[in-house]
Amino acid sequence: MSTGAGVTGVPAGRVSPDFTAVAADDQLVSMLGALLTVALLVAVAVLIVSATAWAIATAAGSWQGAARARAGVLVSLAGAALTGGALAWTNWLLDTGAHL
Repeated sequence: MSTGAGVTGVPAGRVSPDFTAVAADDQLVSMLGALLTVALLVAVAVLIVSATAWAIATAAGSWQGAARARAGVLVSLAGAALTGGALAWTNWLLDTGAHL
């Protein structure tokens, strides 16, 4: 009864995104890589500034400044993790989709 075809008539195992459908797919890939690089650089810069501000505020006894700087450190770490994980997650999804 099964012919090996998917629901829409596409043969099983042949479902994957068509990146050639985009006119400038090479430029798109390089642009996404550049955006990820910029996002990681900004996250590292914010981490350095926030960690420095946290140290200075703690040494000066400013608990409000230390709390805000600590929040900046946590936000920059989360941003770096999300940015770094976005590429890995996308590649995993594309690889999983190619094997369905």
